[in-house]
Amino acid sequence: MEKDKKIRVLVAKLGLDGHDRGAKVVARALRDAGMEVIYTGIRQTPGMIVTTAIQEDVDVVGLSSLSGAHMELFPEIIKGLAEKGKKNSLFICGGIIPDEDIPKLKRIGVQAVFGPGTSTRDIINYIEERFRN
Repeated sequence: MEKDKKIRVLVAKLGLDGHDRGAKVVARALRDAGMEVIYTGIRQTPGMIVTTAIQEDVDVVGLSSLSGAHMELFPEIIKGLAEKGKKNSLFICGGIIPDEDIPKLKRIGVQAVFGPGTSTRDIINYIEERFRN
């Protein structure tokens, strides 16, 4: 990544999950750390997230899930991005993700899962480390 280019991050909430406080806190922290953040708001479909990620040419797709639908919805997004030729995005998620689902998510392409109580500094550091020259 070019040294002067800001890291572009898409932060999205999926499905009927209307609890967005955590996603907003993370989005604000990423912005304050110098990243360019596109926050989609709540009730997004996998197709909407794929379209936004492509249109905005994001480097990172960050999904928040508290509803338990992550095993159905996350794979749709990863597949949709791959079908559109966007396989190189960093794909991270957070929220209420049971420990037994984390290995399954990583097998399908989720690089990191951040649970409740994760420091925003940890998320920022994780993203920045992936884009250092």
